Amino acid sequence: MAEDTGQERTEQPTPRRLQQAREKGQVPTSRELNTMIMMLMSAVGILMIGPSVVSGFIELFKSHLNISRAHIFDVTAMTAMLEDAMLDALLSLAPFFVIMIIAAVAGSLLMGGVNFSTQALSFKWEKLNPVTGLGRVFSKKGLVELIKALAKFLVIGTTAVVFLYTQIDTYLGLGREPLVQAIPHMVNLMMWAFLATAMALVFIALVDVPFQIWDFTQQLKMTFQEIKDENKDTEGNPDVRSKVKQVQREMAQRRMMAAVPEADVIITNPEHYSVAIKYDQEKMVAPVVVAKGVDVIAIQIRSIARQHNVPILQAPPLARALHHTTEIDQEIPQALYLAVAQVLAYIFKLRTDPNWFKKDKEHKISDLPIPDDMQFDS
Repeated sequence: MAEDTGQERTEQPTPRRLQQAREKGQVPTSRELNTMIMMLMSAVGILMIGPSVVSGFIELFKSHLNISRAHIFDVTAMTAMLEDAMLDALLSLAPFFVIMIIAAVAGSLLMGGVNFSTQALSFKWEKLNPVTGLGRVFSKKGLVELIKALAKFLVIGTTAVVFLYTQIDTYLGLGREPLVQAIPHMVNLMMWAFLATAMALVFIALVDVPFQIWDFTQQLKMTFQEIKDENKDTEGNPDVRSKVKQVQREMAQRRMMAAVPEADVIITNPEHYSVAIKYDQEKMVAPVVVAKGVDVIAIQIRSIARQHNVPILQAPPLARALHHTTEIDQEIPQALYLAVAQVLAYIFKLRTDPNWFKKDKEHKISDLPIPDDMQFDS
């Protein structure tokens, strides 16, 4: 958690804030959800493996409680029988233990997901401070936990009373049943008791889970200053970012200008736009825009073109269409294939004229087929 700066925390936590919380082991958790899942899985486990466990324990009682007189006075034999009985009991209960472990893990993963943090395992002296502990007890969160505990006691207590009241005759009748019949009957009653309790906990979990998520978000809320500081840490100083972007633009512009001498034609709207087109029939599927710009950059493109005898062609509608629809190093749109093809054909025809490369001469072409949806105002 960030230190209190005196400002009101009104902003939702950023992804970085949430990631930092996970690294510290801070994730939304609900003990009520974990308890509900474990109780529900207990009932399911008893339903699934209860009969086999009961049968195993009956056989265990028969085999290990039938002790001969010689074994009773033999310490070694009694110890071995006790070890065998404990091992058999553990093996009989092993599937149930596995179900409970899976339930405990699933309850934690449902809200917080997989998260392991060494920082959460570190020792913190402030947790031993009694003043801090009393502060937590008498805080708003402590009051909420007290209300939750009372509500849970009320719901579970009411469920238990109702269940016992409806099954009291059955419980009292267990004492009159034969042992072999009473044990399975008792396990069946336990299963229904666990199931009833788990269903009661469902209502508590449905309230607690949204509250825990909301409370977790409230604890991580940030002030405007914290967001500004985080942005500065992650993205750097705004002046530095601006300088970096400027340098990147300059480098991109230099690379673009270096490609102008290799262009086949510069298509211009003399007042504003210049677009350099290159087409290699052997290597390219369609003509490519290698440079483009407006105003000052457009003038620079035309100047470099004149220095390297690249033909300049005035075709304002086509220049505007290419500038607005095509990025640098990108093929021209298919809708402009015919117009650009006419331009390239015109330029290739000019190349047969020994005077075509006059530096100060800009050719003009009109009536190019420009689609209506690519007509842009100057």
